[in-house]
Amino acid sequence: MSEKNEASAQSQGAIRLQAYLAHCGVASRRASEKIITDGRVSVNGVTVTELGTKVQPGDTVCVDGKPVTLEETKRYILLNKPAGYVCSQSDEKGRQCAVDLLKPSFSERLYNVGRLDMFSEGAILFTNDGDFAARLSHPSAEIEKEYIVSTVTPLPHPVATRFERGVRVEGVFYKAKKAEITGEREMRVVLIEGKNREIRRVFEDANVIIRSLVRVRIGNIQLDDLPSGQFRELGTQEVKSLLVLCKNNK
Repeated sequence: MSEKNEASAQSQGAIRLQAYLAHCGVASRRASEKIITDGRVSVNGVTVTELGTKVQPGDTVCVDGKPVTLEETKRYILLNKPAGYVCSQSDEKGRQCAVDLLKPSFSERLYNVGRLDMFSEGAILFTNDGDFAARLSHPSAEIEKEYIVSTVTPLPHPVATRFERGVRVEGVFYKAKKAEITGEREMRVVLIEGKNREIRRVFEDANVIIRSLVRVRIGNIQLDDLPSGQFRELGTQEVKSLLVLCKNNK
């Protein structure tokens, strides 16, 4: 359905199920489609797997048996994640979840945009806007993420050069947009794609032990002096600027 037709459907009270889930903050529309086809969604007590299903005002929609509702307020939040917290909605190992730091202040269901591993800290975004999350987290967005890496031992200069040129570790190719040694035991790294544990794998391959890894910037959003464990909401212009930076903004 085109945006024009969807707007018409919404004006009449009907909305596609996957769009409804995205507006509830469950996931992006594309991710919501899989949730539907996996049989995890019910409408008025009946499991629905058809993507063309429409939701009407007053319908009861559940995901995994839990009711979800439209959220009128869209949230865009920057959190300074402390080390020791995982980026997931819950953890079967009982570890602390970063989203739990936000729950006392927000009633909306919030999801992290991208990830930081348990031992890394710094800037991470949370939102209940599924489309926003999908746009920013997709590799085609090419949003810059900047990190400060502190090490236990002095840094060998070839580490930065190799990272910028590209290095293959266990069959996976890693390449930084920028890698600059800023101190005897400190490096600034800018990534575009940000593969799983990319910086840690490159440093491990060079036999360099990381003391701390802090993400200080996502696109145009700077961590600045936001204290560890604290958060702030993004302004309207900051959100718009982030979307403008996305290479997939068309």
